[in-house]
Amino acid sequence: MDSAAAAAAAKRVQIEKAHNFMRQYRDPESRELKKLSANQFMDVWAHYDKDGNGYIEGTELDGFLREFVSSANATDISPEAVTDTMLEELKSCFMEAYDDNQDGKIDIRELAQLLPMEENFLLLFRFDNPLESSVEFMKIWREYDTDNSGYIEADELKNFLRDLLKEAKKINDVSEDKLIEYTDTMLQVFDANKDGRLQLSEMAKLLPVKENFLCRQVFKEGIDGATKLTKEDIEKVFSLYDRDNSGTIENEELKGFLKDLLELVKKDDYDAQDLAAFEETIMRGVGTDKHGKISRKELTMILLTLAKISPDDEE
Repeated sequence: MDSAAAAAAAKRVQIEKAHNFMRQYRDPESRELKKLSANQFMDVWAHYDKDGNGYIEGTELDGFLREFVSSANATDISPEAVTDTMLEELKSCFMEAYDDNQDGKIDIRELAQLLPMEENFLLLFRFDNPLESSVEFMKIWREYDTDNSGYIEADELKNFLRDLLKEAKKINDVSEDKLIEYTDTMLQVFDANKDGRLQLSEMAKLLPVKENFLCRQVFKEGIDGATKLTKEDIEKVFSLYDRDNSGTIENEELKGFLKDLLELVKKDDYDAQDLAAFEETIMRGVGTDKHGKISRKELTMILLTLAKISPDDEE
């Protein structure tokens, strides 16, 4: 191919890419999606998450679905060929299949289930194997925050990803260069404030727990003062966090409990300093003199105080 022909071909690719971003990732013959590398997956994500808020939603989602469907056609049809009626039907089916948490938008973990990716990179999203609770999360956090800085820095994140792949028995397939690529990609995905490291709330998105027990409706309503927490509710909470059945919630058990509580208050943006300040406030509020641990009675006081219900009323 001479230089003029090569230039013309490159121009056609650029025009096609601008017209339909997803078309470049389909096999020209079969029209099936090609397996994406970590970098290609990030290109797709960055292209459609235009406002950078961590979700593909609203007009972003409409644009993605139109291009996703029209790119499967052998002829270069416009995404606008997908009518509004077709789009609504498609969106309904798509969200039912991939919107796992039913929030009406697609996060990066849900997109990872849709697009074919290299196997090792896919394993890092752990959507088939979430942690049981925030207690396990805090144990992992302590293990990999080796310098106790309150952040997971790039080298600590790389060690975490290496061990994660080793646990999945795929470590022999991953070179050091690939690990560095995966680390950089995960920082692009989860480092929301772009400071080159992961704070607590960012790591929590990379390493999700199966359920924040305190986000159940009874606790939300109780903390809002709309309903009263029962003795059974409080017993469930204590059992969940007292993992070693010692009769007190301490160490990572306490950190996990406070992390879950903090998520009710701070939602998506908190760090280790926030957790430490929150712990000090909570422990001072219940007047406990046992450093770093709380009893069943003290847990009851915490939950009732937050729910603005007096112990006399509960009794």
